[in-house]
Order: sequence, then structure tokens, then C-alpha cells
Amino acid sequence: MKKNILLLPCLLLFIQCSAPVKKKETLTPQGADAYILAKAERADHQSATATGTHYAVSTQGIFSTQAAKTIFAQNGNIIDAAVAVSFAIAVERPHSTGLGGGGFMLYREGKTKRTYAIDFRERAPLLSTEKMFLKEDGNPDSNLSQNGILSVGVPGMVAGLIDIHARFGKLPLVKVMAPAIALAENGFAVYPNFKKALDNKAELLKKDPAAREIFLDAKGNPWPMGHMLIQKDLARTLRRIAKNGKKVFYKGEIGEALVKFSADHKGLLSKKDLLDYQVKWREPVKGNYKGYEIFSMPPPSSGGIHVVQFLNQLENDNLKEKGLLSTTSINLAAQSLQAAFADRAEYLGDPDFVNVPTKGLTDKEYAARRRKEFYETTARPSQTVGHGFVVPPHESTQTTHFSIMDYQGNAVASTQTINGQMGASMVVPHTGIVLNNEMNDFSAKPGASNLFGAIGSNANAIVPKKTPLSSMSPTIVMKDGLPKLAIGAPGGTRIISCVAQSILNYIEFNVPLYESITMIRYHHQWLPDVLDIDPPGPRPEVLKDLERMGYKVQIREVPCSVMAVARENKMLNAASDPRDIGTSAAN
Repeated sequence: MKKNILLLPCLLLFIQCSAPVKKKETLTPQGADAYILAKAERADHQSATATGTHYAVSTQGIFSTQAAKTIFAQNGNIIDAAVAVSFAIAVERPHSTGLGGGGFMLYREGKTKRTYAIDFRERAPLLSTEKMFLKEDGNPDSNLSQNGILSVGVPGMVAGLIDIHARFGKLPLVKVMAPAIALAENGFAVYPNFKKALDNKAELLKKDPAAREIFLDAKGNPWPMGHMLIQKDLARTLRRIAKNGKKVFYKGEIGEALVKFSADHKGLLSKKDLLDYQVKWREPVKGNYKGYEIFSMPPPSSGGIHVVQFLNQLENDNLKEKGLLSTTSINLAAQSLQAAFADRAEYLGDPDFVNVPTKGLTDKEYAARRRKEFYETTARPSQTVGHGFVVPPHESTQTTHFSIMDYQGNAVASTQTINGQMGASMVVPHTGIVLNNEMNDFSAKPGASNLFGAIGSNANAIVPKKTPLSSMSPTIVMKDGLPKLAIGAPGGTRIISCVAQSILNYIEFNVPLYESITMIRYHHQWLPDVLDIDPPGPRPEVLKDLERMGYKVQIREVPCSVMAVARENKMLNAASDPRDIGTSAAN
């Protein structure tokens, strides 16, 4: 079979897309002088934006976007394209996602007008215990939960993608997975974000023979920029899955290799863990903001609830009049995030194990009560911010995201992960599968923080077969019965603020799509009591005002990369964050 020409090295740097998207509207006068874009990793954004009428796609990769283009060119549907992107990005971003991880997908089906929330996250092994990451003194051991075999949850990626494709896909799985297989076989050049992850995790990768063989040179040093990374074992694994489906992973030779590797290293994963794994089909979180319908991921993601809560709390403030990146806008948005993260710490967990008051937390009246607690002219110290009181109604930064829309009213937003950089920094021999370190997303102890500084409670305690709490926030915004915006991001807890702020930029401030996702961002997650703002920060006078109000401002990167697609009139526009190598395509 001929090798797909999309994998020629000359395409490593650029994908030729159509012209950049037209700007929606001039910025408000109050915000025009604050319209400063965050520093991009690349000067151009030719490949970061695209516009078309048939489909538009934005991914956090180069070949992942090309995979979607290939599938659409073969008359595949949006789910074929989404699954092709998922497997391709598992090859292209092995430090962020992969077959050893899991994820969430939001799918709006144009024909039925139904929105699906699919949970294929990792689960706690049957042998896991609530206190498994505590030291003798009762305090959490972050090394155990972040690195090595005990940090590994039961992978869900393969089950999720295969089940979604079986239900909604059109093309044979072999065709859908062909771009990923070819990419693993032929390789791609090491790029900046990947190189950074290899540098950060080199010492851990050295300790695992299979990981060392793939990601380090003969001397144990990370591969340099531009090195062609070829993953032959992963290509063989992908071929087996394309031919035999998920059974080869959960019941066959791949699963057997995973279980043996875990046992050899005194891990917890068992054959029964794999046999028992089930994809969860959930009802999305729903909200509305000024005539727009919001659909987002429900628990065990906290992201959807808090994106809706954030928008609810600010809906009546008319931030557009107060100005983009103005003192007042940042102050109110920061306090909205504080309130949301305080609620996250108290209430959020896996709804199959704890009663999460989703309706209460996303209720407009509840948001109005929380809004009354905000300080108008000063910062609100975190010690004065508590969770709200809700009556239950009985009901990484290394991650990756992509968004797709098509002309038939379909939309996909999916966020996938192995959690931290390089996951557990372990690879199952002869498979190329990088294992996740998702167990770190549980609360090792009430009040303790995870890798991203998020505080947890008993609601997110470790229980066998339970799904750890996530901040992943794949979101679809609807207007007049059609998808208006499909959006999401990687970035740990920063996902919530990045997605919510990008939606606010686009809807409230009427900022064009590309600029909405490249705008300077701010993040406040209640604890620690710090307001992070992207460099170079807001106008100097705004920065002084915020510090005068009592904010502990840190001008430092808010690490997330937003991928978005928007429907504007009859056009589909895609934009990928230039902070990384993300690309867009449309036709």
C-alpha cells in the first residue's frame, strides 16, 4: 500500500489552510486599548486559522489536523474524522495523550438535535484504596501518585473511541486509523512542546527501559529538536486495534502485556479491571447565557458545571460596557472563578459514587446568591471565600483538545489525556503505550492538592472503579438551534478559566474567534490565593489597580491552548492556539 503523502517531512512545519477568518466586529471603545495578544510561539497564524463551508477542524497538532482532512476527503463523517484525529494525536502528542489514557467527548448530532456526553476516562483499579498515597505520618506522597506504576488508572481511550465509532461512524475502522498508523510508522520531527516534556521527564524515562528506548538517545538524553521520532511498536499496536477492535486491548494480547507489566512492577492493574471497563454515556451539563445555549461535560468533569457557573455569575454585569481586560472585568471574573473553585473542592466527584448537585450549582438563582458575595472595589481574600450551600436535587497541563463542525449541524469537542507530562513515565514493552498517571487526580487526602494545585474533598476520594475528578471542559455553544461554537483546551485546572474566558471574549465582548483564544488570560482557582495573568499583562494602570485592590498578581503564563470552531453566518471558521503547534483546516 502506498504511504500517505501527508506524512512527507516537508509538511512538518505547515499545513496550507485557507485565509484567516474575518474579524467579527470592532472591539468596544472601552476595551480597544487593552487589546493585547499573548505572545505566540510562532509569528504567523496562517495554519492556525481556516474557513470553509463543508467542515472546519482545529487540533493541537499538525498531522492530527491532516488526519481529519484525509478522512473528510474520503467522504467520512464527523465521527470518523474525530476518531481519526484521536488516534493520530495519540501518536503525535505522546506526552499529552495516548492509548494508555482516556478522555471526554461532547457530540452534537445535527440530525437528531441530541447532544451526547461520552466519558471514557480512566478508572481506579479494583485493588486501589482510599489511603494508598499516604505516608506513615498521614500526609500525601505526591511522588507515588504522580510517578510510576501506582499512579496508573485503568485506560479508557481505546474503548471510548471504538464504541463511539461503532455507534456513529461511517468508514471502516481500518481506514479511520490509517493516518495514525502511517504517522507512527514513518515518524515526525520533535517539536518545542514535546521536547520540553522530554527534558522535564528525562530522569524518570531513563528508569523505564521501554520508555528510554523510544524517547531518549543511546546516552540517555532526550531526542533533540527536529529528530524524527518513529514508533514502530505503537504502529503494530494500532494495526491490531484497527483489525480486531477493542477486544485485543481489553481481552487480548495487548491487555495481557499491560497486566503483566503492572504485576512485574507491583502495580494494581488486573485482568478483571480491563474486562470490567465500561464507557459511560452521560447527559451533558446545560446552561444559557444571553440567548446562547451552553452544553458542556458533566461530572466526573468539574469543567462543565463551572463554565456554566462562571457565566451565570457574570451574566447581569454587562462586562462589555466595563471594558475588555479592564480592572472591573478582571476583578469580577476572578471572583467568579474563586467561587467556582471553592464549590469544586466541596461538591465535585464521580456521580456514580457521590451525589453531585449539578442542577443546584448551575442554577441562575444560586449564581445570583454567589454574585452578591463578590467585593466590588477590593480583592476578596481566599480565606473569606467558602463553598455555597446547595440543596442536592437528587440527581495538565498536559492534555489535548480538538474541535470539529460540519455543514450538517454536527459538532464535536473532545479533550483527552494521560494527565501529567509523559503520564507515569512508563511504557508497556513492545506496545509503544505510554501509561497515564491519572490516579493523581483523586484526592489523596481531604484538603490536599493535586499536580495542578486543585483542592479536593471526600467527594473525590479514591474508591475502586471510581473515575477521578477532571477539569476538562469540552463545550458546545448553540444559537438558534445550530452549533455556534465548539471549544475546549488542555491545561489542568486552567482549562476551566481558559474555556470560560474564551467564550466570554467571543460572546460578551464580540471579539473575533482567533483573537478570543489568543487574548491575554487570567486564572484564579481560590487556593492558592494568586491571580495569574499572561505576560505582558493588562495595561499598566489596570495592573496597579488590581494590586491596589489587594490581588497577589503574578505575571506568568496561564498554560492552556484553546482549540475552537465557530459557525458565522454560512461559514465554518476554525482557530487553534498559536501557543503550541496546533493547526486548523477547513473546506
